[in-house]
Amino acid sequence: MSVSRTERLLNLLIALLNTKYGLRRAELRAKVYHDTSGNDVAFGRMFERDKNDLRQFGFDVETVTDLGWSEDDPATTRYRIGKESNRLPDVQLSPGEWTVLLLASQLWERAALGTAAASALRKLQASGTVSDVELPVGVQPRIRPAGQAFDDVVAAMHAQHPVSFPYLAGTTGKEEQRTVEPWGLGSRFGQWYLTGYDRSRKAPRHFRLSRFTGPVTVLEKETYPAPPNFSIRAELDRLPELPLRTAVVDVRAGRLLGLRRRATPVAAGSAETPPDAGYERLQVNFRDAEVLGEELASYGPDAVAYAPDELVAAVRHRLRNAAAFCAAPSPAYLFADAPRGRAVRKRTSEDQLKRMLQLVPFLVHNQGLHIQDVAARFGVTPAELESDLRILICSGLPEGYPDDLLDIHWEEGHVYITQDLDLKRPVRFTVDEACALLTGLETLNGLPELAEGGALESVTLKLMAAAGEEGLRAGSLAGPEVGPADSAVLDVVRGAIQEGSQLRLVYFSAQRDQVSERDVDPLRLYSLDNTWYFEAYCHSAQGLRNFRLDRVQEVHPNGNPASTHVRAGESFPAKLFTPNDDDTTVLVQLTRQGAGLADDYYAERVAPLPDGGLVAEIRFGSSAWLPMFVAQHGGAARILEPSELGAAALDWIEAALAGYGG
Repeated sequence: MSVSRTERLLNLLIALLNTKYGLRRAELRAKVYHDTSGNDVAFGRMFERDKNDLRQFGFDVETVTDLGWSEDDPATTRYRIGKESNRLPDVQLSPGEWTVLLLASQLWERAALGTAAASALRKLQASGTVSDVELPVGVQPRIRPAGQAFDDVVAAMHAQHPVSFPYLAGTTGKEEQRTVEPWGLGSRFGQWYLTGYDRSRKAPRHFRLSRFTGPVTVLEKETYPAPPNFSIRAELDRLPELPLRTAVVDVRAGRLLGLRRRATPVAAGSAETPPDAGYERLQVNFRDAEVLGEELASYGPDAVAYAPDELVAAVRHRLRNAAAFCAAPSPAYLFADAPRGRAVRKRTSEDQLKRMLQLVPFLVHNQGLHIQDVAARFGVTPAELESDLRILICSGLPEGYPDDLLDIHWEEGHVYITQDLDLKRPVRFTVDEACALLTGLETLNGLPELAEGGALESVTLKLMAAAGEEGLRAGSLAGPEVGPADSAVLDVVRGAIQEGSQLRLVYFSAQRDQVSERDVDPLRLYSLDNTWYFEAYCHSAQGLRNFRLDRVQEVHPNGNPASTHVRAGESFPAKLFTPNDDDTTVLVQLTRQGAGLADDYYAERVAPLPDGGLVAEIRFGSSAWLPMFVAQHGGAARILEPSELGAAALDWIEAALAGYGG
């Protein structure tokens, strides 16, 4: 969508909103399109495309036909947009409901639903009734969707397009191409599943996103009917949990304390082939060979899977893919000029028009905000915002007078709007926006702090009513359980935060493979899926650190007050990684499937690649951990620079492969 098309759509929208009886196509052609080409067919196609685009933005164009005439007659057919039919109903929320809603909107750590949730929240805030709220201590949950495949499937599902993807079948271990009509996407047993109609099997099937072996192709020219009242949560609740099995793993002596905590030794002489010298044979319970295989691959030569064969094959496959990717030629890439500190997605003119349609009602109810504050609310730069404003002030009624244009001014950096041309109320939720908020609210049900029947229930009912038909499709998405499993540790940490107390920890560090004792000042609690963390000032490291609750072996107050000069990081949600001056800056190449890792690890710059992958500049606190990172992701990530770190990762992975015969 070019800039001229963006302006044309905006002017078409204003014209159709501000007519009581409708405008004929000839009037629109002359006054909005200024089309003098005489090509009726070309104009007709353009007009139909524009109506469809407006529908995508939430505005349905009504067709009004003169009595006794057919709507196929352009001379007697008029078009308009109802001022009420496309608008979001007013939603009045209490401070408690705003608190819950803010948590739900920030639940999606990244991906398209994160953008949709932020967009929905801005629409609600445009009413001007938002309350100042404080997030409760210990309630900052987040969901991390399953990479690019998640975004692609959600987009296809909401548009009702089939998808095609290569899939590693769990029953046969073979890769197959599947074409599926997606019905729902949800989390179960720590994995994301797609449920839909498998065209080749002619039956509904479940597909685990971690078994997708290539990119998702959306069949945009095809559509399908979605089943009514479908609930992915109900479908996944019927999935049986995989049976508990036993793996045999040879582990290097004195290494992998975390794995050893849940393993038992295998009696010497009980196997025909003993472990190699310097290794110990252990038994580990598991349910999913792919999940354990990912973990064992990350241990490299420190762990060698011995049995069962399915597990051995899973580890070998992941290591071979990682080695092949590391050995491939380096791509050509170029970083765009972008602010350091965040990965920048390429913005489209569709993004701009959607933003402008939200900007007008927001400005109406938030007069006088500084342009930098407005830009920050919309996640753009001040220069991008000024570009939006310049387009808006040139938009208005067809052939209108100066006071028939949108009137916005920003003297001395403060933005005011005095003429809104009936754009002052936000448009209704899209399917993405409704699903993002309602699924987020449903996911929060697992938090003990949000009592059943309180603000969570009331705000859910209000949003369901406001969302209308779009809200009915929220059943197609279901997030993971976010309730804390380590409630005893969480209670101690939360109490210390509230009381301002210092804690003594006995903590297992997986990266360093060691247990240490340290004094910390706890600052805040948060979660990622169902894994809970707390951010604290560590007196041993003399800096902010993040600690997983399930790796805390002992915790108790040490009798000292927490330091008063230390504050939690400014970001919300909290980040798993806190930058330090001695971090190593690494250039990482990511495939299209692994591109989401750039957001997971807070890439400072990204350079897109032609195949859909990218090169990301990421800061790592420990370069010794990088080979584990590369091996774990099995061909989705590799180190480009520093080259010596990339070479070291490849050597480490090849040493691991030697344990499987190469």
